[in-house]
Amino acid sequence: MTILGWILIITLFVVGLAGAVYPILPGALAIYFAFFVYGWFFSFEPLGAGFWITQTLIVAALFAADYVVGAWGVKKFGGSRYSVIGSTLGIIAGAFIFPPFGLIIGPFAGAFIGELIAGAAPGKAVKVSVGSLLGLLSSTVVKILLQIAMIILFFIWISR
Repeated sequence: MTILGWILIITLFVVGLAGAVYPILPGALAIYFAFFVYGWFFSFEPLGAGFWITQTLIVAALFAADYVVGAWGVKKFGGSRYSVIGSTLGIIAGAFIFPPFGLIIGPFAGAFIGELIAGAAPGKAVKVSVGSLLGLLSSTVVKILLQIAMIILFFIWISR
């Protein structure tokens, strides 16, 4: 059972990290669930209230960063609300329609179309679309770093 427990935990960590890049995977929630798997297979004792509060705050920060940093990229380049919505829809649609290239094409095209709908010139729409990609890349880096921090904290906590 020990080997099975660790296989499940490591698999959930890998799925969680992959979710930082591929949005249809559960990301931080998979990592968070791995902590429960540890408790069920081994013990919840090393995972006290401080651990759960810290991890929950990191997960909340991940969800906030996912939207805020992506929207920041669009807004920083002068994008409208339509381009933020288009970029968000584009990443979701792109992940399903053109994997893995849709992860880049989707938000770019979504922001571009959203900005055109808002009445912007094509040149500005391209500029905003580039901002969308920069926001997406920044958001991905932040998510990966925070998820790695979650995993490192987990190992620190259980090794006490």
